[in-house]
Amino acid sequence: MPTFDLLTPLSFLALIAQVSFGKASTVSLVTTGLPGTWTYAGCYVDNTNGRVLGNEYDNDATTVESCIAHCSVSNFTLAAIEYSVQCFCGDYLINGAVQAPESDCNMACGGNAGRGDMWWPKSPLSVYFDEQRYGDSRAHDSENESSRSLGVSGIDRATGSIVFPYELDWTTNNTVDACLNQCATYGYPAAGLEYGEQCFCGDISDVTSNGGTYVADSECNMACSGDPIHLCGAGNRLTTYYWNGTTPLYVWNTPENTGYYEASLKLFLIGGLVVPLIATVGINNKVTFIEKGATSEFSNSTGAYELDISLADNYLLAWREMHVKSDVFCSASIILPDKGARQINIGGWSLQSTYGVRLYWPDGSPGVNGTHDWEENVNELSLQRGRWYPTAMMMSNGSILVVGGETGSNGPPQPSLEILPKPAGGDTFITLDYLQRTDPNNLYPFLLVLPSGRIFIGYYNEARILDPVTFNTVTMLPNMPGAVNNFLAGRNYPLEGTAVLLPQHAPYTDPIEILICGGSTMGAGIPLDNCITIAPEVGNPTWTLERMPSKRVMPCMVTLPDGTYMIVNGAHQGFAGFGLASDPNLNALLYDPSKPVGQRFSILNNTTVARLYHSEATLLPDGRVLVSGSDPESPGYPEEFRIEVYIPPYLNQGFKQPTFTLTETDWDLGGQYQIEVTLFQGATDTMRVSLVAASSSTHGNVMSGGRILFPAFSCTGTTCTIAAPPNADICPPGWHQLFVLDGPTPSHSTWIRIGGDPAKLGNWPDYPDFTLPASRTYDMAALAFKRQIFKSESPEDRSLAL
Repeated sequence: MPTFDLLTPLSFLALIAQVSFGKASTVSLVTTGLPGTWTYAGCYVDNTNGRVLGNEYDNDATTVESCIAHCSVSNFTLAAIEYSVQCFCGDYLINGAVQAPESDCNMACGGNAGRGDMWWPKSPLSVYFDEQRYGDSRAHDSENESSRSLGVSGIDRATGSIVFPYELDWTTNNTVDACLNQCATYGYPAAGLEYGEQCFCGDISDVTSNGGTYVADSECNMACSGDPIHLCGAGNRLTTYYWNGTTPLYVWNTPENTGYYEASLKLFLIGGLVVPLIATVGINNKVTFIEKGATSEFSNSTGAYELDISLADNYLLAWREMHVKSDVFCSASIILPDKGARQINIGGWSLQSTYGVRLYWPDGSPGVNGTHDWEENVNELSLQRGRWYPTAMMMSNGSILVVGGETGSNGPPQPSLEILPKPAGGDTFITLDYLQRTDPNNLYPFLLVLPSGRIFIGYYNEARILDPVTFNTVTMLPNMPGAVNNFLAGRNYPLEGTAVLLPQHAPYTDPIEILICGGSTMGAGIPLDNCITIAPEVGNPTWTLERMPSKRVMPCMVTLPDGTYMIVNGAHQGFAGFGLASDPNLNALLYDPSKPVGQRFSILNNTTVARLYHSEATLLPDGRVLVSGSDPESPGYPEEFRIEVYIPPYLNQGFKQPTFTLTETDWDLGGQYQIEVTLFQGATDTMRVSLVAASSSTHGNVMSGGRILFPAFSCTGTTCTIAAPPNADICPPGWHQLFVLDGPTPSHSTWIRIGGDPAKLGNWPDYPDFTLPASRTYDMAALAFKRQIFKSESPEDRSLAL
């Protein structure tokens, strides 16, 4: 969360009426002859709910003048005297201070026995304030329209409507500072206080759009519930402040070059055969889609298809039918680091499918069909625990971490983790009490490998760092900020947001950051309009919040080869699930972490296709973004077969994409590898190289963390030598798309494998129904024989098969 200095009314333009203070009724009270512009405010009770002012200064010779002088030197605007000798300074009375009869303030000052100030049994204080500084914050010309447009008047909220949309009710501790700080922290430049105890946040434009009208300041005359010295509106009257800081709370960039949805040029890129649930780009440069089974409206679905983008102009040739045996509805997928770059899918909807482990070995090439299909046999290979809505992640040691979910469709939680391949020794799953506690708001938890080798897990509105061996909690991170008026908003399904790792640059010494965008609140389902970032492994990590241009639940985020992130899809209302969201968000955004915080969003182009529940966004090898899916089962929003492609701004400048060649695609950690480059705009001294980890996209969860690395390289002429990442914690073993960037323009990618296959997944699972991409291979006749023998009842035959 951003660090804001304590705001005073001078940080906002104050729309407050003049404060009405009681006058002294006892001649012994010091109300005249005060230093400078200080004046008497009244007698207030201290310590009913805690001290009402801090900054205590005790002196046996205390006088009103000496206390005011002490507070004034420290730039405070309030001074108060208690017990004759205690001087307190501050800017606001807090903890529910209430005014007392002035006759209660009758104790003589320690430094002047002839003047009365306090009566000790009830702990009253004589309070004084600097009228000039308060006056400056209230000063305005009620006839000056330009001043009024900047917010120097009270606001009447129109009958039946609310001027500012986000309400917080603080019945005993509402203060101007607290309200202004809360609104500013969440990026809202307008704040209004009403009924003494209500704080509202919003935009300046809300005043006009929601029917607010300016009224006389004198109509805002109700004291704040947490600070009776200041005013917090009245009935249907808002004491209103507008941000007037030297730095704007946010800047949303509106570039001329926004890129575009390719579908806008030719209706749609291509019609579909599938309503995708999970989208994955394979090393054959084709996109595999899998879809739900038993809950689908389409009984003829085989559950899986592969799209050859190179044949997008020929609908009949572009799609290849594939097959899964069980229902993959709300399962998890990643790409393995074996030589075949197999895609693994785990979990599913109900019964046996929740235990399912499915594997596909991509083959073929653009324009040429492959022959491999999904392989699955739950009797041979299964999870230890049935899981619906789990997350999978490749660990630094090459094993697969599987976390969370439920036991089946709307079943009890499955608050545990397990490892694939299953370690020896029977059940090895570990129960996680924090997933049990936060169910059902933690499905598809975010899992990310950190440069220390430890594991970040984000679930609901909590996050922690786990030891990669014991899986014990190493660090409990601060809770994730939610909505400005709802701390309990969440970031995982069904309050669905999206998360990625921000770029890592050689020499990889900077702390890694995590970006999480969108989400929603429970109950009314108000989506979040913010992204949050954290560097989880620095000392005392905190979340930084940035406001997005619009609210978004069920967003999809995709890592681009230049280190920026595209955010698409989702809704302005609701949360994830069938029939639970409406008002689709049609706008694409670009998030650029190289820009200053608060200035990282650019507003891009719009689509005409609602992409709600079950939608995806996937980086293609040519640098475009494939956008697919939507399965909301809501009136007016059909199951979406159409596939779109977004052309990011870097491909919409008229520049020719650079090219490169390389011979070695299997890289060791810390190795050196050569490429030959051809650039068309710049030179090698302005060139960049990026490595984007292979991923699968579903439910806003990028199951690789959207990892991108910018390795070091050096060039002699057009020959460049790239230094592979140094270790598996910075770069877990797996496949990556290698891009060369000529200025802003990326090349087409080439797939490389980094770090090998340390867990020997290429030899797993060693069962007849699964083909293996390791050094050992089978011809089809031998494989058929093996499968036949394995099905024999004879133990001897089964032993022979193995």
